[in-house]
Amino acid sequence: MSVAHQPDPIVDPERLFEGFENLMPFRVQDILLVSSLYDSFILREDGRLNELLIGESLELEQHQIPGITHVSTGAEALSMARSQPRFNLIVANLEVEDMDAAQLAREVKAAGLDVPVVVLAYDYREIKNFVARNPVTDIQQIFLWQGNVRILISIVKYIEDKRNVMHDTRAIGVPVILVVEDNIRYYSSFLPTIYTELITQSRRLLSEGLNVAHKLVRMRARPKILLATNYEDAAEQVMQHRDYLLGVVSDVEFPREGELSAEAGFVLARMIREEVADVPIVLQSSRTEFRARAHAEGFSFLRKRSPTLLRDLRRFLTEQFGFGDFAFRLPDRSEVARASDLNELEARLGEVPAECIAYHSERNHFSRWLRARTEFALAQRLRPRKISDFATVEDLRREVIASIVEYREEQSQVLIGDFNAATFKATEGFFLRIGGGSLGGKARGLAFIRHLLHKFRPASRFPGVRIAVPPSVVLATDVFDRFLSENNLLDFAMNSTDDAQIQQRFVEAPLSSGLRDDLLAFLGEVNYPLAVRSSSLLEDSRYQPFTGVYETFMLANQHPDLLVRLEQLMEAIKRVYASTFSQHAKGYVRATPYRLEEEKMAVILQQVVGTIHGPLNLDANSGKRFYPDFSGVVRSHNFYPVAPMSYGDGIAAVALGLGRAVVDGGKCLTFCPRYPRNLVQFSSVEDILANSQREFWGPGTRSHGAASGPRTQLARILLRTGCG
Repeated sequence: MSVAHQPDPIVDPERLFEGFENLMPFRVQDILLVSSLYDSFILREDGRLNELLIGESLELEQHQIPGITHVSTGAEALSMARSQPRFNLIVANLEVEDMDAAQLAREVKAAGLDVPVVVLAYDYREIKNFVARNPVTDIQQIFLWQGNVRILISIVKYIEDKRNVMHDTRAIGVPVILVVEDNIRYYSSFLPTIYTELITQSRRLLSEGLNVAHKLVRMRARPKILLATNYEDAAEQVMQHRDYLLGVVSDVEFPREGELSAEAGFVLARMIREEVADVPIVLQSSRTEFRARAHAEGFSFLRKRSPTLLRDLRRFLTEQFGFGDFAFRLPDRSEVARASDLNELEARLGEVPAECIAYHSERNHFSRWLRARTEFALAQRLRPRKISDFATVEDLRREVIASIVEYREEQSQVLIGDFNAATFKATEGFFLRIGGGSLGGKARGLAFIRHLLHKFRPASRFPGVRIAVPPSVVLATDVFDRFLSENNLLDFAMNSTDDAQIQQRFVEAPLSSGLRDDLLAFLGEVNYPLAVRSSSLLEDSRYQPFTGVYETFMLANQHPDLLVRLEQLMEAIKRVYASTFSQHAKGYVRATPYRLEEEKMAVILQQVVGTIHGPLNLDANSGKRFYPDFSGVVRSHNFYPVAPMSYGDGIAAVALGLGRAVVDGGKCLTFCPRYPRNLVQFSSVEDILANSQREFWGPGTRSHGAASGPRTQLARILLRTGCG
């Protein structure tokens, strides 16, 4: 955890995951291929290239798949580029029928077209002769075809990275890998190898994404790869992106001040270390005598003429740049543990020896691994810290683990994640969805409250006060649609006028096996009482609140048999679904501008906030009860203010136990938050006796009301205090 040259920009997880669409503002969507028919066929491999482009795009969930348009002459290319501004990249052979690539690039520039021209050649000797004969300043880069069709994918990524690097690094701290190599043959091999590793890393990270936006961030926020072919260009890029350097792969011998220099690689590596002390650097050369010198100066080394050069490069990327698993090592480099994701990293941190923690912290390995995995906010927290900042390594260990826990809690408080039965843990403040449809009005409102709490952070203004939305899982509206479709219920429910028959048909209909497995995994992690709440599309609308139209059920969720709890939960969900088509709901919808067929139901499974209280002693049959100390409603305007209160001061109504006592108009405590001691309803002893709360509501195990059956335990239980 060495000190960074300059602090990374503060990365807000909510801004990161909501603003992913701002990353990679330039993308190659259409490629103009200028080549002979034979060369075009070789490159395409009779459709193989298109398959690769489509395959890579689909696996990484890209919505834009680059298209390829082929022309055989430079004149055709210029005409098409002028008339069709959709082209973002021109890939040309060294020569076509009417002009060479250098002339084509000049013509494109002269025409005022902002389209990069890249040369893809098929013979290294022809490249050398071409460069000797022609000025190539207008050509973006020259690459060599060596039989690997991924070279075109690498060209596309290279152009995108070059155009987007300034924006994406400054926006959220996307890391940068610098490749310094002047030999066209070698960088034409290195770039496909590195990009293949990056794509492999991106695929791995996509599976760990919390939701679609999170997955897209991880794909678009992959490290950028920059290529430099001389010392001056490399040094300039280091200075521009030094705060974002993830690693450097550099040749030893390349041009410096216009002349080939045998010292250029070492000079550059030392300069980089002065700017960013902990960045991994690998030097490469065909001259093996440089190996000992590189190691002596603290750099890794690859032999260019090794038959395993590309495999060695992939190994270096995995071990030094943070790709793949995190390997915990002792100072002698022996491996003691391995972590494939953030959960495993947290677990292993509590188990590995202290010297292992010190070894990785001194070299900033934790931060680098996290940056490579697009966990920028957490990497930023860890990077500036040094071992000397802590009294002991154990203090450092606790701090790193605490940072990971805090980061994960912050993510769960900010993001609406996709529920994953295999990885679900009942962490504090989670808000997850099952299905890909809408959250519904009520859940959407809760999500907005979470957004406000994160944005304004009331805990920082009121120490000791914690405000949070209870942990929740939302069954999105497409789950409702699938339930109706699979059980052929929609037409029946729309036309039936018998609420009891609707409820019976819905309760008897099965939920899908996939949903059942998700609910079982959910109940396996939570053992607190649950509220099964409606959240229809129209519910909590700004002008049509739909308050009290649909059902909510409380579950004690305390039965020792998990399968019994599952049956109770599934029945509660189906009863909420059935309430969408009750006569009361149909009548309410008819009084609005909406149609019932437009209504869809999401369901919220939410923790009931409260505490276990002992026996009431006033009722011989009462046992321990679970209920909140108080609950209620706050309104921003008071339409009947009494001095000194005013209309804009608002009004609150709270009661012991669940909020039904308030919303049903029961006796409760009403007060103005600005004047909490001004209790008009308690002005005299007679007022106190008349207006004091005498009963409260709480979930329990006894049934109450016709809507509940003995198997489901869905009813809300009325508990009388006996006061008054």
